[in-house]
Amino acid sequence: MEIHKTYIPADILFADNAGKPRIIRINTIFCLIFIYWQQISFSALLPYLPYRNSNISSRVIEYVVIISSLFFILTLIPGRHVPYAAMGGWISIIIVFLAGIPEYLSQNNILYPVLALLSVPFLWITLRLLYRNEKRVFELTRAAAVAFIIYAPFAFFPAIGDWLIAMVVDQSLSLLKFLQYPAYLADWNTIQHGIFKVEIILACTGIQSIAIMLGVVAAVHTTSKQKVLAFLLIVPTIYILNLFRNAGVIIAYTDQWFPFFTDLVTNGEFGFESFFWAHNIIAEGLALLFLIAMAYCLFRLIPGLADCAIDLITLYKKEVRNIVGKDI
Repeated sequence: MEIHKTYIPADILFADNAGKPRIIRINTIFCLIFIYWQQISFSALLPYLPYRNSNISSRVIEYVVIISSLFFILTLIPGRHVPYAAMGGWISIIIVFLAGIPEYLSQNNILYPVLALLSVPFLWITLRLLYRNEKRVFELTRAAAVAFIIYAPFAFFPAIGDWLIAMVVDQSLSLLKFLQYPAYLADWNTIQHGIFKVEIILACTGIQSIAIMLGVVAAVHTTSKQKVLAFLLIVPTIYILNLFRNAGVIIAYTDQWFPFFTDLVTNGEFGFESFFWAHNIIAEGLALLFLIAMAYCLFRLIPGLADCAIDLITLYKKEVRNIVGKDI
């Protein structure tokens, strides 16, 4: 393997809606990804949706999820209630995110618990900015609301969600056959190779990422051409890459590529370690890198989104500076 030195520029140049140059620092993109990734909290709510669980705690959280959805949808209706609906939406979704920490830890998922804890100061700052009627934070809230609307039919209606799952299972299996990997359908949503099985659930379809990124696009005003191009950039790209992600995880797990640090990552299931490293670490890490790349493409396609990013980061950095009393 050859090692090449790569020099990454400190800044990325964009043109705003008026054609004037705007600069976004590389670390600003990472900060933007963190802010928008707070929306990933709703994609972690699958275990609490109606047709997946029936225990009391899950049912309670399910109602909180519904309340959060309603709050966010209300923000799309103009009126004096919008700031309070936005606050209710963010508060309730972060409550659910925090309530899911034990479940994430039981699955040895590292990313979600960290994001859940980081979401607390994010929530406090967001509430302060909403109280001051900051335009950019309402745009961020609109992004979350649109993402909810796109995601909700698949999550709350079994027929729609199961249809999407079945289609992804069929296409993931076709991709495995194309790669000449001997796997077969053990159940309508389960792919097996050898003694290992992988169940495909709604979170494995890519619909959460699609909903989030389409919500991001909806945060700012766009032309019809920008809407169409953004849709073509987001939906097919995420869907196809997710199929390769599924195939990669299935192969790595069922062939036991990563049987490392058993005592650290095991959940008691034989061979789980390979699934943990393939799914929770490698796939999540690649997803983050892809999200950054897609954010960059969207910034180039929709300059107003880059302006929104700059203003959001400025707002949040200013609030953090005010809270900690330091220049950052």
